[in-house]
Amino acid sequence: MKFPEEKAARLTAISFDIDGVLTDGRITYTDDGLEIKSFHVQDGAALKLLMANGIQVALITGRESPIVERRARELGIAHVYQGSEHKTAAFEDFLAKAGAEPWQSAHVGDDLPDLVLFDQVGLSVSVPNGHPTVQRRADWVTTTRGGEGVARELAELVLRSQDKWTY
Repeated sequence: MKFPEEKAARLTAISFDIDGVLTDGRITYTDDGLEIKSFHVQDGAALKLLMANGIQVALITGRESPIVERRARELGIAHVYQGSEHKTAAFEDFLAKAGAEPWQSAHVGDDLPDLVLFDQVGLSVSVPNGHPTVQRRADWVTTTRGGEGVARELAELVLRSQDKWTY
């Protein structure tokens, strides 16, 4: 798999799918109907680090969950799009608000609904536990599985490529 330093160096905006990317893709329901998702703490730190370094971040998901809203609020992510069955409209709105061109953007996804954005971005990213078609179409596949630090791995790639990595 090629290492996309050149594309990562141009990024000013990154959108992330939730289930299967920032979580392991499993959804647990309690007997009283509550939904449980697990987010990796390193992803949260990485998303904050990206934003602190001028990279706009969006969450774009086809599902709706109060947990996603809460996590975004905790991290200071202003661009949250839930219930986006067709992700193009959400992504275009995000780019307009972020003041970014498509070639300056990346999308991280794991399943077939993410492919529409792969055709629009400067850097498409999948995870090793993503759908095989998504992995084949991605510019880069992380070594980290969904829910286990994907944003952290991408943040390091981006910030190193932009000479902003200070660790």
